[in-house]
Amino acid sequence: MLCQSCEKRQATTHIKTILNGELKEYNLCPECASKLGYGSFFGNFGFDLDKLFGSFMESFGSEKNSKRCKFCGSSFEDIAKSGKVGCAQCYEEFYNELLPSIQRIHGRTSHTGKLARSAGNEVRIKNEIAQCRYEMEQAIKMQEFEKAAELRDRIKELEKNMEENSETQKKE
Repeated sequence: MLCQSCEKRQATTHIKTILNGELKEYNLCPECASKLGYGSFFGNFGFDLDKLFGSFMESFGSEKNSKRCKFCGSSFEDIAKSGKVGCAQCYEEFYNELLPSIQRIHGRTSHTGKLARSAGNEVRIKNEIAQCRYEMEQAIKMQEFEKAAELRDRIKELEKNMEENSETQKKE
């Protein structure tokens, strides 16, 4: 397969990016991958941790060095060096420091994927409401007002269902 950038050399690096929920894939030769900032990662795997987690190091300071997760003991420095969060509690402990990188990597900071079957009905409804609100905003931007009105009505219906479910649970 030829490189999608130069269309001259054999592609050896496959890049997948997800930005605002949209998956894009690129096949690049080593030279083009390097030019686009996908340098080496333990050799030639086409991945540069320094650029990917740049905001970790940019926002790294002496106060964050002393701060540690109460659950696993990881410091922000540990997370920045490894590119891996120590535990789920680290997300709360280092929320302000992690937020810019999470936003840059994933395109958004709230979960938009599938939910486990064990997730409660209220969580499912809240996620559907959030998704409908996002779609409604996009429809308004695209001046698709009929679609926006349908989404608005769906949001009202979901909110009503959630209210009824919580009242039913209180009675039980």
